[in-house]
Amino acid sequence: MKIILKNGMDGLATVYAAVYRNDDRYLLEFVDSLSGSDGVSEKWVVVVSSQFGCPVGCLMCDTNGYYMGNPTKEELLSQVDFLVRKRFPDGKVPTAKFKVQFARMGEPAFNMNVLKAICAIPQRFEAPGYMPCISTIAPVGQDGFFSELRELNHGIFRGRFQLQFSIHSTRESQRDSIMPVRKWKLPEISRFGEGFFVGGRKISLNFALAPDNDLDPEIISELFSPDVFMVKLTPVNPTHQAMTNNLVRDTLLEEEVPQIDTLRDSGFEVVLSIGDQRENHIGSNCGQLAALWKKECS
Repeated sequence: MKIILKNGMDGLATVYAAVYRNDDRYLLEFVDSLSGSDGVSEKWVVVVSSQFGCPVGCLMCDTNGYYMGNPTKEELLSQVDFLVRKRFPDGKVPTAKFKVQFARMGEPAFNMNVLKAICAIPQRFEAPGYMPCISTIAPVGQDGFFSELRELNHGIFRGRFQLQFSIHSTRESQRDSIMPVRKWKLPEISRFGEGFFVGGRKISLNFALAPDNDLDPEIISELFSPDVFMVKLTPVNPTHQAMTNNLVRDTLLEEEVPQIDTLRDSGFEVVLSIGDQRENHIGSNCGQLAALWKKECS
């Protein structure tokens, strides 16, 4: 592992890119983030990559077109280890909420080593506030991954898992355009979620709302239970791919999304997750640093 790029802002977030296997093609991004927190003792978020690039090709992601396979368990853990040891050399993480989020480059469900790494983190570090988090598009054909994920949530993590499904639109044809691989339809996501949930944090249905994306409260209410699922709305960040595909949304205010009131009236918790705009300048959105490295090397 060799750090080749670093960009950040004190008190906000720092993004790293590292080369593995002594080969510039094997690149992972990871993030140390305090955004939205009063300090590391309250909440600390470590965002790591699940794959060397990503084979999915989402329209808003700068990882689009770059994929070199799966890191090993130790390569996954090295991202967490690097960030933990920088802040806490003894491996003791005195943070009330230590969130390790597999949501950077790659689709976690395509790499079974992600689950091995998640289980190894509490053995490697003394971190009572540890909360594993997975963000997934729920690709078809990864039943083994999701079955084991459900067992972990029912077992050793017992409701401390944070699971997020990338939905982005309630229209299936539009979802297929945004995330152009075979993935679970909305009813399949609902069925899995009902069997996954054991209390604790609700499962997040994440909508990165581009200007033309569908958000139909009737479909959400028909398919999903507000006792199990919450709705998370975010603007599409200005990555190169998002700008190229005209997906960037400059603002996302409650008054701009009238469906929010309808969803709340139906019992759903709705969260507007608006990141600090300074993060756009430090490249803390998915694939931005990797895209910069590829451009510099070309």
